[in-house]
This record gives sequence, structure tokens and C-alpha cells, in this order.
Amino acid sequence: MIERTFVMVKPDGVQRGLVGEIISRFELRGFKICGMKMMRIPRELGERNYEEHKDKPFFKPLLAYITSGPVICMVLEGENAVAVVRSMMGKTNPQDAMPGTIRGDLAQVTGRNVIHGSDSSESARREINLFFNEYELHEYQRPDEGWLFEE
Repeated sequence: MIERTFVMVKPDGVQRGLVGEIISRFELRGFKICGMKMMRIPRELGERNYEEHKDKPFFKPLLAYITSGPVICMVLEGENAVAVVRSMMGKTNPQDAMPGTIRGDLAQVTGRNVIHGSDSSESARREINLFFNEYELHEYQRPDEGWLFEE
């Protein structure tokens, strides 16, 4: 099933110059970038994005971190995009993430784990709508799609 998911390169990934490496991994896997932008997340948007964690002890440090510098927000499209992107990212704690995953290769601690990706189709829809307007999302054909997907 072709679906869309939301991905964010977090402030540590941007500051460390990992944006190109991360985007390249998704493009090489065959994901289509339907939207992408750099932004600094306003506090209110950060609070809305992480509202399910508002009563947890890590909420305030997470909010301070995610609003501390620029991020890259993307909408990726592909076969089972939510699950595949989550797999490519690796476990939340990079120390538990497998080598070959983004976190397993590029991060060391949970609080600076480089990347965020939607954890379900519902979360993807919610996060895409939080971070993108409809005119920022694009439909187009990649010339290699016939070689990526079966009919």
C-alpha cells in the first residue's frame, strides 16, 4: 500500500550536518519526497506535536530541545512508508538500534537521536497536517517507479 509519512531531522541532525546523508538514505530506498522545508519549530507547535507526552517527565526537556534550532520536515511517500521509515530509523534509543539504521549509525543517546518519524498512519496524517499546508505537498511521478513497485 502506497502511503505518506512525516519525518523530521531534529536539531542535532541539522547542526551535525547529517541532513544530506539522511535524505539520501530515503531516496536511495525509493521514497518520494512530497514536501520538505527547514523551519525552527515555535513552542506552540512543539507542544501540539508532542501533546501526548505533556504529563511525562521528559516533556519539558524534549520541548526545549526540539525548539532549540532548525529542523528539516519532510513528507515521504512509498510502499508501507510508515513501517519502512520506522525500520530505517532504528530504535528510539540509539544504543539499542541496529547498525545500518539511521540511529544505529549516526546517534548515541535517546535525547539526541537525530530523527523523528510518525509511528502510525494516524500520527502521520496528524503530523503532516500540523507541519504542512496542502500547497506545500506535491504529486509527481518518479521515472524509476516502474522499477520500484509491482503492478
